[in-house]
Amino acid sequence: MPDTPPARVSRTLDEWLAYQETTNVRDIELGLDRVRAVWEAMGAPRPAPIVITVGGTNGKGSTVALLEGMLRAAGYRTGTYTSPHLLRYNERVRIDGADAADADLVASFERIESARGAIPQTYFEFGTLAAIDVMARAGVDVAILEVGLGGRLDAVNIIDADGVVITTIDLDHQAWLGDDRDSIGREKAGIARAARPAVVGELDPPEGLLEALRGVGAMIERAGSSYWWETGTAPTWRWLHTDGASLELPRPALAAPVQFANASAAIAALHALRPVLTVPLAAIASALAQVRVGGRLQRIGERPLTVVDVGHNPQAARALAEWLDAQPRAGRVFAVYGALADKDVAGVVAAVGRRVDRWFLAGLDQDTPRGLPAAVLDAAVAAALPEAERAAFPGVAPAWQAAREAAGEDDTVLLFGSFFVAGAALTTRV
Repeated sequence: MPDTPPARVSRTLDEWLAYQETTNVRDIELGLDRVRAVWEAMGAPRPAPIVITVGGTNGKGSTVALLEGMLRAAGYRTGTYTSPHLLRYNERVRIDGADAADADLVASFERIESARGAIPQTYFEFGTLAAIDVMARAGVDVAILEVGLGGRLDAVNIIDADGVVITTIDLDHQAWLGDDRDSIGREKAGIARAARPAVVGELDPPEGLLEALRGVGAMIERAGSSYWWETGTAPTWRWLHTDGASLELPRPALAAPVQFANASAAIAALHALRPVLTVPLAAIASALAQVRVGGRLQRIGERPLTVVDVGHNPQAARALAEWLDAQPRAGRVFAVYGALADKDVAGVVAAVGRRVDRWFLAGLDQDTPRGLPAAVLDAAVAAALPEAERAAFPGVAPAWQAAREAAGEDDTVLLFGSFFVAGAALTTRV
């Protein structure tokens, strides 16, 4: 039997989170039966009158933030749910742009515990139900929910979304989602609903995704077909739709060329939901110019330029490589890299390899049981890039310290590979 939470009436958020890790034997256990049963026992609260769900392999967090910014600039009260967090659990749930308060999360956890009886819930299922409950009690106008893993069997999918965005499809979490893009695309398509918009944000999506969306009867809005964008080198860029819509916009504050695709997908979702949402051009432009997301090519230092990114799979690494190629610089690139055991280290380092002059490899086994020890990571990088200059360290802090000492003022230090790397970089100063 799982441990019971502390007996006293008042429990802290940290105590609830520790307790949740004991209520189910698996960290990940896909399926909707358990979480749906508890949600229904809570009265089946809907997080908001209008719900947008965002799934995909990469770009979800940025797309959620852009949607949130655009809707708030248009005067809507928003609720957002994302995962994982960088520094504090409260980041996962935001109400009108502010992280949820401890008291609100605790109140929702208490309601979940009362409703669940003997039904086990994973840590993520507890969090999803709490996000839904906090938003419902806050009375938000629009909820934006990020899928944690996959789509069809992810806990977020107990909510029927009014519209969905599927950002990209690539190989990640193959143990749960499948070994090819078609299989993964079919799983991620499970968040779509019949006769409701489904934005496909990738220019070259797998056919499995499109087939599944057509099978559901979703109203597909496809990048490069239903809508597209023109960037060029001017201070502005243009978003266009086959219905004749054309928006001239400021370039996104979010770095990396891939952010044009994320921004375009967010705009396409709002465009498709015009019958229930009104978001003027000025609101879209304001959000593009202001929205930034922690851990997404976040600059935390200058001279040397120091950048933090949560990219952890080959597709994300290719986006990092594209960003590096676009940077005017004379110096070297030093990478502080750490990875989890289920990630494609070879694919990641191959994507950025020739652009990195020296690797500072950080073991993450002290941060999480899923983290690769430094020696294992070093062997994996050596196998993928035999000629790479590299050194291994027991954690992010010593790896970053070594990189900082080696870097000159014109160099770039890139810390990436995991939310654990990003979180450590944002809480440690060297």
